[in-house]
Amino acid sequence: MSAFPALETLIDNFRSHRPFRAGSLIITLYGDAIATRGGTVWLGSLIKLLEPLGLNQRLVRTSVFRLSKENWLASEQVGRRSYYSLTGPGIRRFREAFKRVYAEHNPEWDGRWLMAVLNQLGQDDRQKLRQELEWHGFGTLAPTVLLHPQMKKPEFQGLLQEYDFHNDVIIFEDLGEGSIPSRALRLQTREAWNLPKLSESYQNFLDKFRPIWNHLKEKGSPSPEQCFQIRLLLIHEYRRIILRDPELPEELLPGDWSGNAARQLCYNIYQRTWQGAEQHMDDILETAEGPLPPPNSKFYQRYGGLKNQ
Repeated sequence: MSAFPALETLIDNFRSHRPFRAGSLIITLYGDAIATRGGTVWLGSLIKLLEPLGLNQRLVRTSVFRLSKENWLASEQVGRRSYYSLTGPGIRRFREAFKRVYAEHNPEWDGRWLMAVLNQLGQDDRQKLRQELEWHGFGTLAPTVLLHPQMKKPEFQGLLQEYDFHNDVIIFEDLGEGSIPSRALRLQTREAWNLPKLSESYQNFLDKFRPIWNHLKEKGSPSPEQCFQIRLLLIHEYRRIILRDPELPEELLPGDWSGNAARQLCYNIYQRTWQGAEQHMDDILETAEGPLPPPNSKFYQRYGGLKNQ
């Protein structure tokens, strides 16, 4: 492969991160690539694909076993080979999470809020659900009261159903203040979501991936394997941030909000690397029937429509 110092730095940083969460990267890989190409791959080919990023055979095997225990993946034995595919619940989780990753822009806000009141939960269940809701972009109004500006009631009820909390959480919807948020609401928003910390995460993302983008602009598209590595690490990093982002309306965000620049950078790099990444996966990944099937139509709708480079 041709020299690509920015990519080498990115991979080194990923390998040195502790704790090293291989399962999280595998979830990114399934959601970004495998889910749109049949959803099933041979474990041996998955090991081969991820080994250059620092995931050895033992680590990948252990991680997919844990993901199976957590009902993300299901295994099937064909001869001496193990094939791992997404479960039904796993597919639903991917669908909800990754649709935000590939959005062109923040969704329009209609002035409504969804409020969840957790008073009827026991302390342990309350803490468990709070952590899950914060991961889905909820902000904290009070210790047992959380808010979200974009999530709709049916989607939220489905989330509660997964944890069997659907009869224990009070839900209020349509708490809008009108089209122009008050000063008090803007200040409360910054406290409820800790926007400075979220902005810092976006800034770190920009610092990591701007050198990648500069190289792509100057040198053109790299090798298929490098395209795959860039795309996977790009979406892995961006997914971890965007899922914590409530996607607040522009009226409630600081004027220099770094999330806008991060979304644009992610889009630009993805457009430059998706084709090479697909080619590399064609060369490496296998199903029980042979090569991976081609991506489905939804794949090409990402970011408003993927373009051939």
